[in-house]
Amino acid sequence: MSRPTVLFVCVHNAGRSQMAAGYLQHLAGDRIDVLSAGSEPKEHINPVAIEVMSEEGIDIAGNTPKILTVDAVRESDVVITMGCGDACPIFPGKRYEDWQLDDPAGQDPATVRRIRDDIRGRVEALIGELTGA
Repeated sequence: MSRPTVLFVCVHNAGRSQMAAGYLQHLAGDRIDVLSAGSEPKEHINPVAIEVMSEEGIDIAGNTPKILTVDAVRESDVVITMGCGDACPIFPGKRYEDWQLDDPAGQDPATVRRIRDDIRGRVEALIGELTGA
């Protein structure tokens, strides 16, 4: 079986989706391909998200928020949205999940750590489902 591709989508592609993509790349290695995008991407990743991910030994500082494209959704097996509502195009045969997570924008590090830890647990469960591990 080919490697599954997971696309994480949030509005700004600056916090939640970047943290989720960072965890999935870090924890799954080359077993899963990872994409992230936003319906209205910001220019930079949230500095608090970068800070709390570095505490986990994961560097997302070099990432750049990207615009959500139809092609990104088309090439993904699993599309995980985080508060972007109807902005994500729907294709038949794909697995869609909506993770209800607070937006880390403008939050203090303690709040963003709580969001980060929630994301990690969800990513670990997703890896288990996709790899059978």
